[in-house]
Amino acid sequence: MLDRIRIVLIGTSHPGNIGGTARAMHNMGLSDLALVAPRCKAITADSVSRASGADRLVHDARVVASLEQAVADCTLVVGASARSRTLPWPMITPRQLGSQLPEELADPEAHVALVFGREDSGLTNAELQRCHAHVHIPTNPDFSSLNLAAAVQVLAYECRLAWLEGRPSDADTASASALASHAELEHYFAHLERTLIDIGFHDPATPRQLMARLRRFTLRARPERMELNILRGILTATQQQAERATGDDGTP
Repeated sequence: MLDRIRIVLIGTSHPGNIGGTARAMHNMGLSDLALVAPRCKAITADSVSRASGADRLVHDARVVASLEQAVADCTLVVGASARSRTLPWPMITPRQLGSQLPEELADPEAHVALVFGREDSGLTNAELQRCHAHVHIPTNPDFSSLNLAAAVQVLAYECRLAWLEGRPSDADTASASALASHAELEHYFAHLERTLIDIGFHDPATPRQLMARLRRFTLRARPERMELNILRGILTATQQQAERATGDDGTP
């Protein structure tokens, strides 16, 4: 289970934090580290020193340009957020995250990504909207700022506790349905937006948070791959029907 949990760091500024994250991961048995557009050099004397023997994770870390690339194969993406947002998103605690991991990873093809933002500004709203849920570490409200590696340590610890409590049985694994991956969901959202524009339901010039709300609704539902294929089939049929109802000159 632990080998299918990915830690994703976005826009990291300090190489020491990358090394500290690697150490926190290795302490808890996690090994999959992805760096999205780091603002520093990943491998330095400081990062190796802070890794304290876990420098292999720093050397093996995958560096990509975007969040989408880092989580494309993941079926659950959880963003670490310390700030409230104008559009509320499903919020869970680290303990709740850990408790749902055995079920999430019952499918041997499933992967989970835990996403952490920049040291100075965290995750953007756009990045948070690409997450199924947000996890908040309930710190002292009078001193709530956590070091990046410390935040990773807290969530990695909950992941390890969940793993120690027992792996899913063979029956659970056999009955688990394949959830849609992040990449499949992003293709669906693009298809949905095109269709809504085609039928005149959505005007990109005055979005009114329509797509953000539809994202939240869909991600909260956690659709299976087959369910997402059905929805995309409906969208395709809707587009075809709209084309048939419109004349060659673009008029009904």
